[in-house]
Amino acid sequence: MSDPQVESPGTLAGVPDAFQRLWTPHRMVYIDGENKPADASASSCPFCTAPARSDADGLIVHRGETCFVVLNLYPYSPGHLLVCPYRHVSDYTETTPAERVELGELTVRAMTVLREVSHPAGFNLGINSGDVAGAGIAAHLHQHVVPRWLGDANFLPVIGRTKAMPQLLGDTREMVARAWR
Repeated sequence: MSDPQVESPGTLAGVPDAFQRLWTPHRMVYIDGENKPADASASSCPFCTAPARSDADGLIVHRGETCFVVLNLYPYSPGHLLVCPYRHVSDYTETTPAERVELGELTVRAMTVLREVSHPAGFNLGINSGDVAGAGIAAHLHQHVVPRWLGDANFLPVIGRTKAMPQLLGDTREMVARAWR
């Protein structure tokens, strides 16, 4: 007699087995390249087009003089922010002194605001320069500010290629933008 909880070869998809599933079909659009620029031009760059939108539509939490802060559309954790120069530059060495100063100051402010609103235990900060370094949008420099909590990483991203996000992007943007003011 076979165990009804174990799928046998040749059974239809969806037949119950011993595993629970967390379906995240919305992640496939990212994996398939949604919102990735068609080319490296400023006209197709989401970091160049976001400032022309409203703050809510562009997920922008702060606009500075040379740089702005935007919520990551595909966050590693809730509150994952990106600090971007307005100028379409791909490499840190191409930034002006004013851009480098403001990028650093906005990174500090982002950490301060995130500590205030969501109390992370730490942060990952970083710039992935170039495709080979893991930059999803290599044509436009951006600094990641990723809040981290004890135990926030588990087997889901490693085995299931899934992240459990407990908060909607719009809610996160509003909370961070309100605290930024």
